[in-house]
Amino acid sequence: MDTALSYPGIRLLDLTPQIAIESTQLPGEFHRDPADQIIVATARIHDCPLLTVDDKILDYPYVKII
Repeated sequence: MDTALSYPGIRLLDLTPQIAIESTQLPGEFHRDPADQIIVATARIHDCPLLTVDDKILDYPYVKII
């Protein structure tokens, strides 16, 4: 983990109660994978785009994608 966090601009974000709640109340239709829900909720709360090849996240219109 230390190696991944050593790249410029990379930082570890805490799982907050706000993110946990958002992950269970995502708008629209999203699949029920809790890890993906937390990833999407975190991006939405922090207003940051995701870089992914996951089709389920790519097809979700309520999150920014790079």
